[in-house]
Amino acid sequence: MVMAAVMKLPGKRAWRWAALVVALTLLMIYVFVQKGEEAGFEWSLFVNSLRRLHWGWLSLSAGICLLTYAGRALRWAVLLKPLRPHPSLWGLISATAIGFTALVLLGRPGEFVRPYLIAVKERVPVSSQLAAWLLERIFDLLVAMLIFGIALSQVHASGMTVGPALSWVLAVGGWVVGATCAASLAILLLIRHFADRMRDRLLGALAFLHERHHAKVERLVSAFVQGVESTRSDRAMLLLVGYTVLEWVLIALCYYSVAQAFGAVIRFGFLDVLIFMGFVSFGAVVQLPGVGGGMQVVTVLVLVELFRTPLEIATSMALMIWVITFVVIVPFGLALGVHEGLSWARLRKLEKEAGW
Repeated sequence: MVMAAVMKLPGKRAWRWAALVVALTLLMIYVFVQKGEEAGFEWSLFVNSLRRLHWGWLSLSAGICLLTYAGRALRWAVLLKPLRPHPSLWGLISATAIGFTALVLLGRPGEFVRPYLIAVKERVPVSSQLAAWLLERIFDLLVAMLIFGIALSQVHASGMTVGPALSWVLAVGGWVVGATCAASLAILLLIRHFADRMRDRLLGALAFLHERHHAKVERLVSAFVQGVESTRSDRAMLLLVGYTVLEWVLIALCYYSVAQAFGAVIRFGFLDVLIFMGFVSFGAVVQLPGVGGGMQVVTVLVLVELFRTPLEIATSMALMIWVITFVVIVPFGLALGVHEGLSWARLRKLEKEAGW
């Protein structure tokens, strides 16, 4: 919502915000450079690795990454079918681009922009699209953990050695994969077979509420159950699995293309990409002890400790992966948001129309 409001800021305020962002960015770059020099970071190697990038491979990776957003829209269309048999694919693509732009600009709170926009565009309850968002996350988590399981098995088989920051991953990774997959599958089964029963029990337990409040809760819960209706169709489940696999194949090709852009300094085959993706996905979901979260930090750590890549090269690759997989969509998302005339007042009006 903040992003939508910012799109309509008056001219002077917009310039002030832009100046503040630029000043903070320059300050962060200055601090980063100073810290790097103190730690012995070779900035010349970092800069040269970026100057020698193969822009053809980078352009290919950006194109593949943009296709992933279309793939997400196709998957969401399957989730939406019980409520809207023929949703607007362009509307879903637009909402997906704007939603991921909000995620880049606002952080995790931006996650809810996409289901909200889809709800108001297709005129369905917002809670139903939050249910669709939950299902999407479960499918992605299952595939991410599957890839991580493959990565673990290949690291063990290849005899790779890891540093202390990643050694614990080999020790507990298998248990985490098993527990995460079991929990995700359990949630899917409950949603698929017992959603109506859980709704009835929940509403029965809340029978003490005032009639007006109980009616509102009933609408929200019923809309949520409608949002997971697609899981009851075998055909829809197959499509969801297929689109999820396609999504991650495209992500793997994107990572492979970024690695190829670095030429001989990073030699990645497809198996290396799977191992890399597995550890990065795991690190992004489960924050690494002593390191914290952040995809860029995890990427650098995996490249340095597992693939023995120089820190400067690993940092430049982490930067390019972040730009390709996150920042590339921002200009498109902002342009689509402005084109659709998004503003706080407009969103509030649509919100009422959606029945939230």
